[in-house]
Amino acid sequence: MTYKHAKTLNTSKDFILPCRKDNLKSIKQFSPINKPDFDGSFNTYQQLYGKDGNRIYLIGLGEEKHGAQLENTFQKLAFETQKHWDKSIQVYAEDLTEDEIKKAVIGLEMAQYEIGEYKSEKEKSNKVAISFTSTKSIKDTLEEGKYTGETINKIKALVDAPPNIKTPEFLGDWAEKSAKKADYKCTILKHKELKKQGFEAVLSVGKGSVNKPVVIITEYTPKKSKKVDIALVGKGITFDSGGLSIKPSTNLHYMKSDMGGAAVVLGVVELITKLKLDINVVGIVCSAENAVDAESYRPGDVINSYSGKTIEIIDTDAEGRLVLADGLSYAVKNIKPEYLIDLATLTGSVVRTLGYEAAGMFTHNKDMASTMSDIGYKVHERVWQLPMFEEYKSDLHSDIADIRNFSGKPLAGATNAAQFLESFTEEHKNWMHLDIAGVSFGASPYAKMKSASGYGIQLITEFIKKKASK
Repeated sequence: MTYKHAKTLNTSKDFILPCRKDNLKSIKQFSPINKPDFDGSFNTYQQLYGKDGNRIYLIGLGEEKHGAQLENTFQKLAFETQKHWDKSIQVYAEDLTEDEIKKAVIGLEMAQYEIGEYKSEKEKSNKVAISFTSTKSIKDTLEEGKYTGETINKIKALVDAPPNIKTPEFLGDWAEKSAKKADYKCTILKHKELKKQGFEAVLSVGKGSVNKPVVIITEYTPKKSKKVDIALVGKGITFDSGGLSIKPSTNLHYMKSDMGGAAVVLGVVELITKLKLDINVVGIVCSAENAVDAESYRPGDVINSYSGKTIEIIDTDAEGRLVLADGLSYAVKNIKPEYLIDLATLTGSVVRTLGYEAAGMFTHNKDMASTMSDIGYKVHERVWQLPMFEEYKSDLHSDIADIRNFSGKPLAGATNAAQFLESFTEEHKNWMHLDIAGVSFGASPYAKMKSASGYGIQLITEFIKKKASK
């Protein structure tokens, strides 16, 4: 899709007419039908015909409460009707705010995502030029919306990719190509370098796979100051069998999605580079495949880590926190960022707690929590803070190592995982953990099977934008 700005609407050509709930004044201006069977309800649309036989798509914006998820209604309209569009279509944007215009573009772009990438016969995509008509200056808004929508589609493609193709090295290649195209720095640490530098937890998780682990370090540092403002750490388990603590076979094929946090980190660094934000950000992705083999690490093993702390392995299916531990330690020791955020599809516990509507948020920083929560509501990528009480820490006690990786209890699993990670942050005052297991991958109206949602791109990018503006 291409997006451009026009000052006036050509009413003889096809166009999209946004309508708010029970406010249909604009319809009388452009349509011969004064009272269509349409009330502007959110996520609805209706097709009319103009005087010249052109199509007019009435699209429902709903009420004020629907503003945070406006892209959904544009995505639905485009997904279901764009096969009828010609080479161009207009959007009447005079009554939309800049934020609403950006969300409209994001939604239209998200409708271009093609989940059937690996089918032998692909559907032909219909490339359309979309013109937003407004007397306001909206060129930058259109560009940001396009970049954001494209990035969401890219990370969805990563998460949905099959694990025999999407190996740790594949993620590294993706990052290198992205860095070259968008112009940021990318370093891939492979097996020998990981061993040399002491990424022992990452190496332990990846021992059982023929696809060796990698650590991907992406750097966007436009400011003259060498200080890193924000470091992002992402869990990149490209397939999670559970290891020797093997998972049940039901839904095991969906464990290709266990690198959702890594996808967000990779996508955000690319996006903020394109947006040219004035802030220094480093992304760290610790990627491995958790497989079953004679060399796999075992329950009962004691392994080392980048921090130097020893870890008793209770459950090899609690592997995401192990690779994140090395990533967090690396960030604290070498990057020393002002803010430290990790993202991971980490626990089933958070899904049982919050369902599929919000990510679990863990931090001791009240200001950071408040900011992230506000942004989450604004972009409809919501977070909900869960407790980190001191009393829970005893669940991670080990008699024979510094810490164990799993409590073994059926309670407070998401909190225990967060507190495990906390012990590798050196008490960083601005650290936050986001458990995105319930929101990164799931049911969708645009696929018959579970698929990637694209969650996290808008949330983290808006957080970075807020810090950059200060």
